[in-house]
Amino acid sequence: MKYVVLIPIYNDRESLKLLIENINHEIKNLNHEISIVVINDASSQQIVDTYPNIENINSIEIVNMKENRGHARCIASGLKYIFERKEFDFVIPMDGDGEDRPEEIKNFIQLSEQSGKSIIGERVKRSEGLFFQLCYQFHKLLTLAFTGKSIKFGNFTCLSKSTVKKLLDEKATWNSFSGSLKKIEKELISTPSIRGKRYFGPSQMSFFNLLKHSLAIISVFRKTVLIRSALFIIFYILLIKSYASVITSLPLVLLLIMIYSISSLALRENIEEFNNSLTNIHDIDSIK
Repeated sequence: MKYVVLIPIYNDRESLKLLIENINHEIKNLNHEISIVVINDASSQQIVDTYPNIENINSIEIVNMKENRGHARCIASGLKYIFERKEFDFVIPMDGDGEDRPEEIKNFIQLSEQSGKSIIGERVKRSEGLFFQLCYQFHKLLTLAFTGKSIKFGNFTCLSKSTVKKLLDEKATWNSFSGSLKKIEKELISTPSIRGKRYFGPSQMSFFNLLKHSLAIISVFRKTVLIRSALFIIFYILLIKSYASVITSLPLVLLLIMIYSISSLALRENIEEFNNSLTNIHDIDSIK
């Protein structure tokens, strides 16, 4: 079978070089055709490098974009590029900094061989500090409470061709990869995945970025969110009507801010921009 590893990258050349070398090492005994497509999200630094250890990789392309569109849209553009221009059976999106561990690619491939279905890497262990891990747990609880969906995975997945087609037809993919995948695909097989450490430099996922990521996922299911929020507001007002104050009103204010935020993020869903995303390609470097 043919697998394409999709790597979005922005200003992280050293990590990309090491990641490609590690992928090459991990796939050496796999009897499959494995290629790599890197989507360079208009990096301000030079991305193309020398890659001495790539003998097990079928091909490597670096697709250079004209304008920076952000991580989610970078993945969405990559999926569209692969679907329209490459022959493949499965796509494996993964971060380019080492936090998605290349040694787990073998697990994805083995499960996809057995099932023929899309696989998600369910996070069972993370490498960040205690504060970030607590924030991440809150993110998962918040998503579950307002959407009814338990989303314990990120970009690191193994997508069948049929799933990629569904993602390309869903406008929410332009805004949130994991939220869109959970929305369009009901039969996802999970495998444990350990969050690795960045090869170079500190993690790029700050508290603000995690909050934005969480709200983007929630915005995919905004109809459910609005219904649940309305029920909560009615119940909460009845509960505090005899004790109304600035302090007791604070949860309602925070909820309204959240609703406004997800409504704003939902405006990023633009199927026309998604369909025309490949016009943002500047050029393509064929490494192998």
